[in-house]
Amino acid sequence: MVTLVTWLVIIFLIAVNALYVAAEFAAVSVRRSRVRQLAEDGNRLARDLLPTLEDAAKLDRYVAVCQIGITLSSLVLGAYGQATLAVELTPLFERLGKMQAVAAQSTSAVVVLIGLTVLQVIFGELVPKSLALQRPARMAILTVEPMRWSQMLFSWFIPLLNGSGIAILKLLRVPYGGHRHIHSPEEIDMLLVQSRDGGLLEPDEQQRLHEALLLGTRSGRQLMVPRRYVTAIDIETPVMEVLNQVATGPFTRMPVYRDAIDNIVGMLHAKDLVLHYLEHGTNTSLEKAMRPALYVPENVTAYRLLALLREGRSHQAIVVDEYGGFQGLLTLEDVLSEVFEEVGDEFKGGQPRPEILSDGRVRLPGLMLLEDTEQWIGIRWKGESDTVAGHVMEALGHIPVVGKRVTIEGISVEVEQVVRHAVVSVIVTPAIAVEENKPNG
Repeated sequence: MVTLVTWLVIIFLIAVNALYVAAEFAAVSVRRSRVRQLAEDGNRLARDLLPTLEDAAKLDRYVAVCQIGITLSSLVLGAYGQATLAVELTPLFERLGKMQAVAAQSTSAVVVLIGLTVLQVIFGELVPKSLALQRPARMAILTVEPMRWSQMLFSWFIPLLNGSGIAILKLLRVPYGGHRHIHSPEEIDMLLVQSRDGGLLEPDEQQRLHEALLLGTRSGRQLMVPRRYVTAIDIETPVMEVLNQVATGPFTRMPVYRDAIDNIVGMLHAKDLVLHYLEHGTNTSLEKAMRPALYVPENVTAYRLLALLREGRSHQAIVVDEYGGFQGLLTLEDVLSEVFEEVGDEFKGGQPRPEILSDGRVRLPGLMLLEDTEQWIGIRWKGESDTVAGHVMEALGHIPVVGKRVTIEGISVEVEQVVRHAVVSVIVTPAIAVEENKPNG
């Protein structure tokens, strides 16, 4: 009969396997900031673990120890089970199944193998993995001491394993990325959708986080106020004329140019001009009142733009092309609007918005980004241009006139308004019915 000692050894080997599984999953999934916080609060085990998590090479060795431990415990469990349980069960199969000795031995070996595999998968793999993923910080700290001894025991074997693995990856021309669990933006976006579907995020919260992830793909050319919509001032304009323009107009911040609009030399804030006028009267000038302009290339990303605005302590930037020509104006509000929808931007005031017409068609502004049209027309337009206006002209091959019709990817488009050779708005027949409560943006 199978003795109690045999079962205790089997339970011990499964527990060892579970220990290494929990240690591995906890180490690669735990947040370093959480362990750092525990270390700062005086947790000795957290202090011991933190250097491993912060060093990629040490983390690789840590995971290698876990994998060695899992492999060895599995092999020993299988060998021990065959040497004890299988031997003990062979006579039982001979009697009950009336089998020959060889057949009974084979049957006993298979039964023991299946039984131990089920036990190990459940208690040595699935249970510790679930615990480690649900409570990574706690499991990572609880396994620190056993892992320290294991690292000392297997220290001679780890360099051989890691080195062999990296060498094979190099031969296959596969980059080695370590064991840190790093999500791509697409994976993070998928996690956000799952959190929304699971009720952890409201739909509007998920949408804002989705837009924030897209900031890295949005360029200054896509976000800027185009040159033709920017009101700029000649540096030689009399101060009183500018004050009257500020008092009667919608703009409080305007680019200042010298000789030609491509030569932007600064940014004028109405507040600065008024203060200079109160102090110096008509003796002041725009050049004395204006601030230095921040210039950025048209391919600057939204993330980079935020950093440049912060470094330059500015809320606006002048967008220039590869030849140094003035292309448009970027503001902090332009970037924030990508995440929080419209936040109020004086430079974009009065521009048309998407609108559902009574006959089911949709009015789209020419400056609307091409990637934002899917929710309004039912399909995703793709092309070389960034905006609806550019896409329509790209399809036509020329600058259209009011009333011009064209079909783009099955969508009927009618040019509604053209101003100074630029398409201001179009009327489209969507591929699907658009709900009346569709958000405006």
